[in-house]
Amino acid sequence: MKIVRWKDMHGKPMCGKWVDDAHALPIRGELFGDHTLSETPVPIGRRLAPVDPPNIIAIGRNYADHAKEMKAESPPEEPLIFLKATSSVVGPEDSIILPRSAPDEVDFEAELAVVIGRIAKNVTEREALSFVFGYTCANDVSARDCQKRRDKQWARGKSFDTFCPLGPHIVTADELSPNNLAVRSYLNGKLMQDGNTGDMIFSVAQLVSYVSHQFTLLPGTVILTGTPAGVGSARNPPVFLGSGDEFSVEIEGIGRLGNRVVADR
Repeated sequence: MKIVRWKDMHGKPMCGKWVDDAHALPIRGELFGDHTLSETPVPIGRRLAPVDPPNIIAIGRNYADHAKEMKAESPPEEPLIFLKATSSVVGPEDSIILPRSAPDEVDFEAELAVVIGRIAKNVTEREALSFVFGYTCANDVSARDCQKRRDKQWARGKSFDTFCPLGPHIVTADELSPNNLAVRSYLNGKLMQDGNTGDMIFSVAQLVSYVSHQFTLLPGTVILTGTPAGVGSARNPPVFLGSGDEFSVEIEGIGRLGNRVVADR
């Protein structure tokens, strides 16, 4: 099942089962709890990110080729965790805004996003995937000058407003295995990243288990699982996002998340 979120004619957020690009079956109740599914499709208004997460937990350098291109001395021995502000979330077709305080080195990272469906704490790898509600596409947008030189830590550079596009929908876990999915990104139609989740250093099950031993994972929590090689800052010369660019993330079995880049006016 594909889950979409949108605003109705009164501006109220709604979620439902995707029917087609213009219609969905509304979910009545709690998406991650008791709910019923309407039998009557309704028009979809402006698309929102498919989840409003209580936390965004991200994993750095989870592909060996990306760790290498970022000049890491060796692949991490355990998952490298950082957080993104929930206020960074935007949906499909929303704009990525270049922040006024750091507009010049904004980079892209195509990632598989995991959406947690029920409270998870200290779960085993064997049971980890049973706590996953579904999967969506993500772009871990990053201001590299803040991350690497100005702040020398990741919080601000990863968390500017609009720096976490999610979408276009959630594919529920019963319809998708996360272990062998093509992950690609395109900048103005040009292929930039071409990886596969099978190349992750730590699998989705390992990540959910590991992270659950550090934090309680609440329903709706999003885990970003890392990006394959090809990010802009690692290229020679570097390629950063500029106003007017179109950037998209495509993940096999999920779909395409597209966003336009604009200057902060």
